[in-house]
Amino acid sequence: MQRVVLASGIELDVVDMGPRDAPVLIFLHGFPESHRTWRHQIAHFSDRFRCIAPDQRGYRGSSKPQDVASYTPDKLIGDVFQLADALGVGQFTIVGHDWGGAIAWGTAIMGQMMGRVTRAVIANAPHPVGFSRLVWTNRHQRESSQYMRTFRDTANDQLIRDFGLAGMLMKGFEGRDMGPDKMEPEERAALLQDWENRDAAFAMINWYRASPLYVPAMDEPYEMPADKAPPPLPPLTLPTLVIWALDDLALPPENLDGLEDLVPNMTLAKVPDCGHFVPWEAPQAVNAAMEEFLGRTA
Repeated sequence: MQRVVLASGIELDVVDMGPRDAPVLIFLHGFPESHRTWRHQIAHFSDRFRCIAPDQRGYRGSSKPQDVASYTPDKLIGDVFQLADALGVGQFTIVGHDWGGAIAWGTAIMGQMMGRVTRAVIANAPHPVGFSRLVWTNRHQRESSQYMRTFRDTANDQLIRDFGLAGMLMKGFEGRDMGPDKMEPEERAALLQDWENRDAAFAMINWYRASPLYVPAMDEPYEMPADKAPPPLPPLTLPTLVIWALDDLALPPENLDGLEDLVPNMTLAKVPDCGHFVPWEAPQAVNAAMEEFLGRTA
């Protein structure tokens, strides 16, 4: 772990392992985790790749500005390129899961135009265009996304002040079956400790509050209004591996429908009998899919 200061002044705690002259993989974790999301992949690939995995802004020991505006997607994507600059990295493969996958989509789309991102690996993170439509038209996805409305409601902030992030999580997912807990006990204990930090908790929630995505209430029409349509994005033409765990309770497989039109150079690896946190719930399947993809597209 090292401390990296970005050109913006944001400071990130970063794991940087592997040969310095090897191809670079930049790993982006999701909510509400840390670089530890990718522990199995870093261990597997760091003998042949330079594996860079930050705790993203707002998480753990990294900078935690408390204003919502500090977490807009442009700033989070900018962090990735500034991190690469700070570490002397020109081109890289971007790897992301959950919220980190959302930022990875944006990084890849921008990076292909800049010539800096060569490949993308996305695990259980929907494409922003398709997801924006699905929360309107698909009841399962809309119902699964209602927690975002809870997170965005500042009336719930006292839960964080009283109980840390766990308070907001309990409110957001109240009454929902989250499936079996497959996390190792020591990892769970460390994560619960991270959630106690109130500044980090508000910062993590600010990722949701700064997002332009609109999540309709359950009683709104099941048709996307014209003024809620997502802005057009260019196709992602880079070689892209999409890994999708099929038992994800928050993101149903319908998120894959039509994805080939948005990502024409896509490889899809489906992981059955696995929930949302596929990098550590099914590390062997993820590593195997990445191994084949990275070797074929080298």
